[in-house]
Amino acid sequence: MKLSFMESTRTLLDACLSLDGGALVLQACDPSRNIRRHWHIELRRDLFGWIVVEWRWGRIGTAGQSRSLAFEQEGEAWRLVRRLLVRRAGAERRIGVAYRPAS
Repeated sequence: MKLSFMESTRTLLDACLSLDGGALVLQACDPSRNIRRHWHIELRRDLFGWIVVEWRWGRIGTAGQSRSLAFEQEGEAWRLVRRLLVRRAGAERRIGVAYRPAS
């Protein structure tokens, strides 16, 4: 049975992301159409106890772009993570290539 993107990503989230550190790295590649994208998300606590969500994206092999937000409440941080992952799940419809976990 094939897992959906969100089901497989939820499993990866449990394995990769925690407030003690960890990252989830996804890639979307289609060499025939010259599509090579990466997407990276990380959760961690800063020195003041706030939860920082940092995500980076761009073409594989480039510096790309990044953004980070800090949250006082853990639930708010996880809502952002879920919202970002829902956006990644729509990549196949938007760009024609689905994001897959990087090896």
